[in-house]
Amino acid sequence: MFLVESKGGAIVCMLLALFFLGTWPALLTLLERRGRLPQHTYLDYSITNLLAAVIIAFAFGEIGKSTTDEPNFLAQLAQDNWPSVLFAMAGGVVLSLGNLSTQYAWAFVGLSVTEVITASITVVIGTTLNYFLDDKINKAEILFPGVGCFLVAVCLGSAVHSSNNADNKAKLDNFSSDYIDGALYTLQEKNADQVKPKDLESGSNSGDKVKAGTADFLIELEKKRAIKVFGKSTFIGLAITFFAGVCFSLFSPAFNLATNDQWHTLKKGVPHLSVYTAFFYFSVSCFVIAIILNITFLYHPVLNLPKSSLKAYLRDWDGRSWALLAGLLCGFGNGLQFMGGQAAGYAAADAVQALPLVSTFWGIVLFGEYRKSSRRTYVLLGSMLLMFIVAVGVLMASSGHRKQ
Repeated sequence: MFLVESKGGAIVCMLLALFFLGTWPALLTLLERRGRLPQHTYLDYSITNLLAAVIIAFAFGEIGKSTTDEPNFLAQLAQDNWPSVLFAMAGGVVLSLGNLSTQYAWAFVGLSVTEVITASITVVIGTTLNYFLDDKINKAEILFPGVGCFLVAVCLGSAVHSSNNADNKAKLDNFSSDYIDGALYTLQEKNADQVKPKDLESGSNSGDKVKAGTADFLIELEKKRAIKVFGKSTFIGLAITFFAGVCFSLFSPAFNLATNDQWHTLKKGVPHLSVYTAFFYFSVSCFVIAIILNITFLYHPVLNLPKSSLKAYLRDWDGRSWALLAGLLCGFGNGLQFMGGQAAGYAAADAVQALPLVSTFWGIVLFGEYRKSSRRTYVLLGSMLLMFIVAVGVLMASSGHRKQ
């Protein structure tokens, strides 16, 4: 069984995880903005997310000779370690609920701000729990100032969301068009020929699409996207976002308990779950919950989404490759985070919650978020990103070394 044992190796794992976990949300957001139903997308994503855990388990968990103290992946599947297995599966359940929630929150609140708020809640609650579960192996004098930076960042993120909403409202209020049912605008006929019948992100040149950040862009996006947000309260999106943040804050401590048995629930002589075995069970429960909920949502959709069916899902190949890629990125990202956390402490591994740095980059490049916004929004956005850069550096600097 391969183990990451050095602090440097742990940090490499965290940095790779940071990139992967910051990229997959952008892919799912891309598909929602193209009009693909989130239920279809999440079912595809769930399949490859589980596949990534299986690949990691066999690729790293079966390396070398299995011993009594450090059994390989397959050997552990037959052992009496169910208390730890249940902790791992509980972590998978809350992660699945969190990921499913954010898929809807991205449409209401935006990719960047959703990731900021959920990541900050995760760090403030989850990192504190992991610090005590890890027997304080991380440097508290460095760790908790980093937590404070994330707390400041969530306040800045909320301010960015409020300021950007005000900017968008001003653009739409100044736009000369019809108003339908107090919520939806339509493009004037003179603008109709400016947008070709394809998604906003796939135009081959600037003539293929409206300019990002304009009222035309916002209206055309609303017409194409799967989740309609015009006229809906922003409280809905924020409530979903905060719920997701609480879910995310619990999955890492649950995984920590699964691999280190701090509460001594295993029988004497039973070895702790390896990170690979725990991640396998973690991903299985994540997959099961995702399948159950999304099949339910096919026939009983939320937020006024259209009904679908398993038959319609199986026939929907538009964007499927992107959803499958997103599942792989998320699966490998989570696996790398846990591998780094097992070596350097799960509190320090929570540095990957600085993933809004990556998500904001994709949000600006792919989706035109914050284009043509006010100066106040840009100042707040820059401050938020600066605080996240400081936060990730401070959390990584607090890394300790777990005694084997």
